[in-house]
Amino acid sequence: MSLLEQSLFDFSHHLAAKEPVPGGGGAAALIGALAAALGSMAGNYTVGKKAYAAHEPEVKAAVEACDGLRMRLLALVDADAQAFEPLSRAYALPKEDPGTKAALEAATRNAVQAPIGIVQCCAELAPVLETLRAFGSKLMQSDVGCAAYAAAAAMECAWLNVLVNLRALPEGKQLDEQVRPMLDAALPKLRAVAEAVRENLKN
Repeated sequence: MSLLEQSLFDFSHHLAAKEPVPGGGGAAALIGALAAALGSMAGNYTVGKKAYAAHEPEVKAAVEACDGLRMRLLALVDADAQAFEPLSRAYALPKEDPGTKAALEAATRNAVQAPIGIVQCCAELAPVLETLRAFGSKLMQSDVGCAAYAAAAAMECAWLNVLVNLRALPEGKQLDEQVRPMLDAALPKLRAVAEAVRENLKN
């Protein structure tokens, strides 16, 4: 059964249990999806308001982007879980088996794809949340800030799930060089959005 078909209660129960999935990658994907959902909500409460009509096209585009990212991140919840089973089987193979190394590399290569996808989605969410902070309803700014904090957390959690597997891959260094720039570019933006919201709320 898809993890997405579980209730939040059941998902958290299985996450807490001594079970292989869901794990950190699935949790990161879900947190990212919730960040995107908060962005959509902030935009939806802005569209149609006269006070924000001048920037309605940008806000509508932001909502559409958030909706798309939310669906991609939700799909990655299941993708991460599905990739773990073959990785678990590969780790169980006898070390002396000549095919073990190749099987482990192939399974690891597959397993890092979902967390890399999560990092990519959160990176794409960063400029969208910048738009919503700039042009969204003032009444929804705390939600935009929450979205930014959540997206940053999801991104860093996903990155940990990439890092834990890089040593098993001969191309690990290249993957690191591919993914790290996304974090370096997006995390400051997400934190800046959240901090700007927090400062505005304090004043």
